[in-house]
Amino acid sequence: MKNKCVFLDRDGVLNEDRPDYVYRIEDMIIPDGVVEALHKLKEAGYLLIVVTNQAGIAKRLYDRQDVLNFHQHFQEKCGGLLDDLYFSPHHPDVNSRSLTRKPDSLMLEKAMAKHNIEPQRSWMIGDKIGDVQAGQKAGVQAIQITTATANHPSHAVAADLHRAAHLILS
Repeated sequence: MKNKCVFLDRDGVLNEDRPDYVYRIEDMIIPDGVVEALHKLKEAGYLLIVVTNQAGIAKRLYDRQDVLNFHQHFQEKCGGLLDDLYFSPHHPDVNSRSLTRKPDSLMLEKAMAKHNIEPQRSWMIGDKIGDVQAGQKAGVQAIQITTATANHPSHAVAADLHRAAHLILS
């Protein structure tokens, strides 16, 4: 049987985003309810896979090891709940275009192949429309984390990961 998965954007979903880039462990702020939401999704049988654009690598602000260290620190803070990490180090204005960079869906598609994931039973949660578009291109349902109350006919919205998890599980 194929697995079900919740794909998670990182900045703005799992940790607070900043106007500049979040890559240093000391700058990691995990919002209230995030770890609890991850536990609930994991208990419901979902794989939890991070898919994140990391253009700061292309801009030479940090490197791949910084992304891996940040992820490892998050894993320690949440009890190792995340099943995998995919990140795109590309930026079209700096180094190259890439189908891994959201709104394209190659990160999700690679994870689906590796982890035997069924798209119809899976979700993408992100704070940007590009996250939603990547999920839709990969054939998964999408939830956008936003405080805007506008009605989106193409996808669901939630104020935070805790509420998004509630939507998925209800």
